[in-house]
Amino acid sequence: MTAVATTEDLYIPTWDDVLAAHERVRPYIHKTPILTSRFINELAGAELFFKCENLQKAGAFKVRGACNAVFGLSEEKAKKGVATHSSGNHALSLSYAAGRRGIPCHVVMPRTAPQAKKDAVRGYGGVITECEPSTSSREEVFARVQAETGADFVHPYNDERVIAGQGTCSKEIVEELGALDAVVAPIGGGGMISGTCLTLSTIAPGTKIYAAEPEQADDAYQSFKQGRIIAYDAPVTVADGLKVPLKERTWHFVSTYVTDVLLASEQEIIDAMRLIWARLKIVMEPSSAVPLATILKNRDTFAGKRVGVVITGGNVDLDKLPWLK
Repeated sequence: MTAVATTEDLYIPTWDDVLAAHERVRPYIHKTPILTSRFINELAGAELFFKCENLQKAGAFKVRGACNAVFGLSEEKAKKGVATHSSGNHALSLSYAAGRRGIPCHVVMPRTAPQAKKDAVRGYGGVITECEPSTSSREEVFARVQAETGADFVHPYNDERVIAGQGTCSKEIVEELGALDAVVAPIGGGGMISGTCLTLSTIAPGTKIYAAEPEQADDAYQSFKQGRIIAYDAPVTVADGLKVPLKERTWHFVSTYVTDVLLASEQEIIDAMRLIWARLKIVMEPSSAVPLATILKNRDTFAGKRVGVVITGGNVDLDKLPWLK
């Protein structure tokens, strides 16, 4: 575990950026449905609204930010394509967006990333270079790939274009449901949470924002409690999309707007994932189950409240479901 210094003078996206992003990406994304379950509400003691980004194009919310970045490129920059490093959902979302624009997409992925996500990246036309499952290896291999291709770097979350795109998700929630008492979303690098903070602080400032994280990859929790970015190099958790650390832009939003970071154990995550599969009848991945796991663990915090829950993605390896031995 290492402490990471923050960098000032970064461009922080604004509400105008979210509005522009929504207009830019509308032709390429779904307005995803919001589902409810009386059974889960009774378990939680709260009224939960599940925003189903697992039903999004490319199977994840990340297509919002990826499309905003890709379709915001000038023609000159677009010719060399885009590049990124990602454990899965950003990789396949960027590949999808690049394919829709007809430009190359280069992706560095951990060799341990789910096969389903690797297959999806290749299916959308992305070119994969594998790295070891650590932040240091990922960034080292990516530097080489970018130098060789000259492609535009679209960071999975520490990118103002990506954060603005992710902000369109909570914009849709408020437009459909009005202001809620709280919204809970998973946190890894913080792109979704940052977009949520940006949107809700503007159009629903009374809504509390909670970040949900695995106990075994609790760097955002440690950062929030200690008041500075804490980064783990290679945490191990079933929630494979939440292993990466916060960066400067996302830390700005987390440290400014998040009410609290809540933790869930591996078994609690698996139990919540199975509950959603059984009751909502939808396919979603372990990372997406962390918010419900934390709500059920902290019933007093959410008792009687109207709570938005972001189901971030559905790209799960069906041959390796976590409750199968």
